[in-house]
Amino acid sequence: MNAVMSKPARAIVLQAQTAGDVMTPNPVSLREDITLHEAIAFLVDRSISGAPVIDEAGRPVGVLTQTDILIHDREEVEHVNAPEVEYGSPLPRSWWEDFQVERVNTTPVRDLMTPAVFCVNVETPIWNVIEQMCELNVHRLFVVDADGILVGVITAMDIVRQMRAAGTER
Repeated sequence: MNAVMSKPARAIVLQAQTAGDVMTPNPVSLREDITLHEAIAFLVDRSISGAPVIDEAGRPVGVLTQTDILIHDREEVEHVNAPEVEYGSPLPRSWWEDFQVERVNTTPVRDLMTPAVFCVNVETPIWNVIEQMCELNVHRLFVVDADGILVGVITAMDIVRQMRAAGTER
């Protein structure tokens, strides 16, 4: 019989007090008029799963996530016939049968983003932030100033990073 010895459980404490303590300031964002193609490149290049969509004034008007993109792709991808190979092409004409050409999607982000914007202000107590994220079943909340301008974002990972075992410092 193998006995497993484990350390006694320790309490985990959330170090942050307010949304401002845990938010990532000055988040990257997408303009509502860029194309889906540009938005995908933006997210992939930054290794992020979603970003706020802002209007010209910098106010959040939606969010674009990987899920939004996958749903759109499943419903909207259009393939076209391969173009005729021009004379002098380095590829033999017979190879074109094996290629699939996809039309670049120029749909604007505003047409496929999730238009719901869940926001808190910088002074919102952290427990209210956590409750909202759970109740709304979202992975991120936006932090806005008194004028509604985007100043930060809080992700579930931001909250986890603030958790520490009781009695330990950062």
